[in-house]
Amino acid sequence: MSVEPVPMRWLAEVERYSTPTIANAIETFDVRPRSEGFLDATVRHVAGGPGPWTAYAATARMRSAERYGDAVPLVALLRHIAELPEPRVVVVEDLDERPVGALWGEVMANIHRAHGCVGAVTNGGVRDIDEVGSLGFRFYASSVLVSHANAHLVEVGVPVRVGGMVVEPGALLHGDSHGVVEVPRAIAGEVAAAAHAVETTEREIIGHVRQGRLDVERFGDFLAAYE
Repeated sequence: MSVEPVPMRWLAEVERYSTPTIANAIETFDVRPRSEGFLDATVRHVAGGPGPWTAYAATARMRSAERYGDAVPLVALLRHIAELPEPRVVVVEDLDERPVGALWGEVMANIHRAHGCVGAVTNGGVRDIDEVGSLGFRFYASSVLVSHANAHLVEVGVPVRVGGMVVEPGALLHGDSHGVVEVPRAIAGEVAAAAHAVETTEREIIGHVRQGRLDVERFGDFLAAYE
């Protein structure tokens, strides 16, 4: 597959802001429903640095409860990753009814870090979180597990659904300790400026409140502009 990278300066500018601020900024463009495009509460940040990152999504699906004859070799995922611009993040949909085994641990984190990945996002489980945390590699997962059980890949480079978010291969994702949000490519160059505007408005509201100016009617007008 071929994914056209956005300018690196756009990524650097977006990484100055938290995911909540980026989510608010995206809303101002009205490019998707406000309830879509981000991880829900079933997947959370469990390891690695809390600071913002932006990366292109490599995608895969896995199972671990039983091992069928559908296993895809890890090298297929690495080839898919190599087709994407850096930085990269791997998004894996666990197809089991509930997470049984962890595909992701210390070894997988080191392998993928060496291939330009900043982290992994999955609705399944992960392990070795202390070791992975010291690498600075991020894990977002639904649970922390002990065993890898029968963990194996079954598809690579396909659309996946993780934490309520549908992720296409090559999607531009932004994450931090809050979670992960997709940045629509069509507005990628404008999101940082919108985030700055959102942050400026929020600082004005907070400053207004802290100074004790709480006239209800005037404050209501002020809030209307924010909403």
